Amino acid sequence: MGLELRQQLKLSQQLVMTPQLQQAIKLLQLSRLELMDTVQQELLENPFLEEGAEAEALEQAEVVPEVETTPASDQELMRNADWEDYIGDFSSTSKQAQVREFEAVEATSFEARISGKTSLEGHLEWQLRLSRLNDRQIDIGLAVINNLDSSGYLQATNEELAVLTGASPEEIEPVIKSIQEFDPVGVAARTPSECLLVQIKNYGIDDPVLEEIVREHLEDLEKKRYKPLCRKFRISMEELKGYLDKLTELDPMPGASFGSEEPVYVSPDVYVYKYGDDFVILLNEEGLPRLELNSDYMQAMEGRSSKEKEYFQDKMRSAVWLMKSLYQRQRTLYKVTESVVKHQREFFEHGVTHLKPLILKDVAEDIGMHESTVSRITTSKYVATPHGIFELKFFFNSALGLDDGSQVGSESVKALIKKMISGENPKKPLSDEKIAEMLKDELQVNIARRTVAKYRSALDIPSSSKRKQVF
Repeated sequence: MGLELRQQLKLSQQLVMTPQLQQAIKLLQLSRLELMDTVQQELLENPFLEEGAEAEALEQAEVVPEVETTPASDQELMRNADWEDYIGDFSSTSKQAQVREFEAVEATSFEARISGKTSLEGHLEWQLRLSRLNDRQIDIGLAVINNLDSSGYLQATNEELAVLTGASPEEIEPVIKSIQEFDPVGVAARTPSECLLVQIKNYGIDDPVLEEIVREHLEDLEKKRYKPLCRKFRISMEELKGYLDKLTELDPMPGASFGSEEPVYVSPDVYVYKYGDDFVILLNEEGLPRLELNSDYMQAMEGRSSKEKEYFQDKMRSAVWLMKSLYQRQRTLYKVTESVVKHQREFFEHGVTHLKPLILKDVAEDIGMHESTVSRITTSKYVATPHGIFELKFFFNSALGLDDGSQVGSESVKALIKKMISGENPKKPLSDEKIAEMLKDELQVNIARRTVAKYRSALDIPSSSKRKQVF
């Protein structure tokens, strides 16, 4: 079979995403803090962009001069740049002006800005340096501290620590015992039982029964097998309750209070306020710089070489596109929130139990956009409502059919399940089957027991056997 080269013409269609379109799509799905970082990065890299004062931005008009070497398409792009739309607000100005006075601005305290949180490793190392251990033991102690998890438990064996430090396993154990008496007491333990026993000894609790329970029967306590324990130790349920009360005063995770991760505070992207019989939507633009074109660089385009002008024009088009993309993002966010408020008005009026079923397609058809656009704009976006701060995706939930043919949202069912469990008798907790019967009586909805179990697990609520309190 011979080999040969042939030329063949083939007509096909394919979707090509320009860098500008990719940037616009990326901006849609960025959170508010990520958007601020992206804009700041563009301000550093693009000389045509600058952060202007709000008053100056409001007065800005068409500031792009016509340059002979600029292509006609670029002139048309700059001529049609709708700066007023970019600057303008998206809701009624009169209502916004009256509602803004209700906005609460939480300022970070001066102490919170200058103080640093002590880590578990730093706290223990400070005590290690002040201890009476010699230099070799301090080196072993540093290896022990560096192998603790976030709860304060030692994750390395004595043999592994010996390899790391070049010491013998016999030298490792005394150092571990010393560190276990540091603050917090019980740190560097290998098991919860060891951790609690160290605390019992350190606090001077002399009770052989309590020590035996901690050493051998923690699993029985976890599974609430109380009667076998009472028979084994020949004690009453009241005496066993006294031992449990002593155990609750101990800390099975001594290192948890020194969490290494800082808390993440949510900054809402949108505020929804009740104003009379209507709801007002305000976009949170605090911290987001007002962008405008740098007039000095635009004037510097005159008299430049073709390569310099080409660079200037590329940066100018990039700046214009970024400003338009930001405007489009804010406009899309406002329209999606407005549609959500329209569909979920009962929620904004009365709370979570009145949340209705809603899917992306409903909002997309309402605002005339694609579902993928709605999905991107609802990612990592938060809304401050009269009932708290919720992620925008929270308002999209599946439907459960009622007996009368209507539907109820799954989040409403979850809220009812949480409310029922919070009001139950701790000694006789509600089973999943009982909750399903109560939901049928209250909502007239046929919901299976396994569905109740799934919703309960999603709410991080344990089963009825684990919620049961004997005492």
